[in-house]
Amino acid sequence: MSAPSSPYRGRIAPSPTGELHLGHALTFWTAQERARGGVLVLRIEDLDASRCRPEFRAAVAGDLRWFGIQWQEGPDIGGPFAPYVQSQRDYLPAWRKLREAGLIYPCTCSRRDVLSALSAPHSEDQPEGDEPVYPGTCRRRIAETAEIENPAGVNWRFRVPDGETIRFQDGRAGESSAVAGRDFGDFIIWRKDNIPSYQLAVVADDATMSITEVIRGEDLIQSTFRQILLYRALCLPEPAWYHCPLVRDAEGKRLAKRHASLSLRELRNAGEEPGRLRREHFGVA
Repeated sequence: MSAPSSPYRGRIAPSPTGELHLGHALTFWTAQERARGGVLVLRIEDLDASRCRPEFRAAVAGDLRWFGIQWQEGPDIGGPFAPYVQSQRDYLPAWRKLREAGLIYPCTCSRRDVLSALSAPHSEDQPEGDEPVYPGTCRRRIAETAEIENPAGVNWRFRVPDGETIRFQDGRAGESSAVAGRDFGDFIIWRKDNIPSYQLAVVADDATMSITEVIRGEDLIQSTFRQILLYRALCLPEPAWYHCPLVRDAEGKRLAKRHASLSLRELRNAGEEPGRLRREHFGVA
């Protein structure tokens, strides 16, 4: 299903696991520009409690506003789809819907188990740069799901339609495609520590918040194929997609939160002017 053409609703969704850097700024600036005349939502994606820090959360709004980014809904100003903080939202209804449809199953495999299974000769064609394709060890457990009422204590995987080509039209790069079961495998939608995975949470939130276009970095293209399957499984309208190029450092490496010298907070403290940074790095005023 395609997204409605109007009204436009976009979102910026930082995770407070480190200081925001120029790569985030490019993506969020793009989201703001494409949302002109519509609504831009700020959502805090803080489900990874082991990595999220309150000081990073506290810095988000100030650093983004300093850079020139404004939003119309968010945790600081409210809106019709509050709360705008993932740790305050409920994702169990989405898990139950997938369980009732027989599309997910409990999985006890560790990452080491998966990597060990993939060391066999028949697994030489694993795609690079993404999580390993799950070999389906626990797929047989899909028959058990109807009897389980609580997802806690075990990982839950979504069973992908092996051999099906998933396609989407990217607003910047054009058509992109991947084959389920070859380019990506059954993926985790609920973690054993009883929180939803990134894949499930963003689909549930974007649909609930009526997001019409998802703008993010091109490093998340592989996640888009997984999320398209979740939109379909949950009978939700699929948004449009736009993946921004990654910002890289002087050595050609993609920026990460460990690049403190290029964080918005450090640039701000050093007296840098947002306008100059936008012109130099993005070619915009």
